[in-house]
Amino acid sequence: MRMRFLGSTSEAGACPTLYETDRGTIVVQGLELTDKEALADLRDILDGETAVEVPRELITEIARRVMAETPVTAFPSRDGTPPATD
Repeated sequence: MRMRFLGSTSEAGACPTLYETDRGTIVVQGLELTDKEALADLRDILDGETAVEVPRELITEIARRVMAETPVTAFPSRDGTPPATD
């Protein structure tokens, strides 16, 4: 898997950061969530999964940048093809 840096709202070299993969997924780099009350609110955490905390501003800023680069008119299917239209 290869990743492309999307951006960060932190100082250089620090997290949190978002990446786009060549699999069509997003990787989130951030501090591991360790607050026991917050962890109790998570649902269906599988073996090998963890949760990280990132500022809302990171998600919205990167979403604006990505949308400006490649406007989306419809969500693609899981295999990357556009959905059928009626």
